Amino acid sequence: MKIASKIICAATLAFAFSAALAGQSPDDIHTSVSRPAATFLFGPTGVKTDIGELKAAGAYGDLSTGMHGTFIKMPAHFVSPLHTHTEDYFGIVIQGTGANIQDGKNDVNLPAGSYWLQKGQEKHVTKCVSDTDCLFFIYQPGKFDYLPVK
Repeated sequence: MKIASKIICAATLAFAFSAALAGQSPDDIHTSVSRPAATFLFGPTGVKTDIGELKAAGAYGDLSTGMHGTFIKMPAHFVSPLHTHTEDYFGIVIQGTGANIQDGKNDVNLPAGSYWLQKGQEKHVTKCVSDTDCLFFIYQPGKFDYLPVK
């Protein structure tokens, strides 16, 4: 299977998976939606290092208030500080190579088409280990928060 096919498959599965898990009422899922990539507007998240800042674009929901599906752009070689989130979230790598590492564990490179689950309240670091920017799709059943570990 070519990489482009894997990426399309991963993105399709992400949307299907997130809608199934979302617990939406039947009335909420009767409207079909098609959104070309060029229509997503990426804005700042406030999560930054000297490499750059994470940018986010909502596919559905609102990451600041509750359940959401969100695209995250991470600059090449970005390494987040050690942090937690209140809620679990599910991530899929669409572009680049990422890594999501729990405190004290070894890196596992996640190329395009890869998946991870991050448990809420668990210390971890998220990275873009490639020479190109990373693009992730995340689904989270609750609002997004970023809680640096001191």
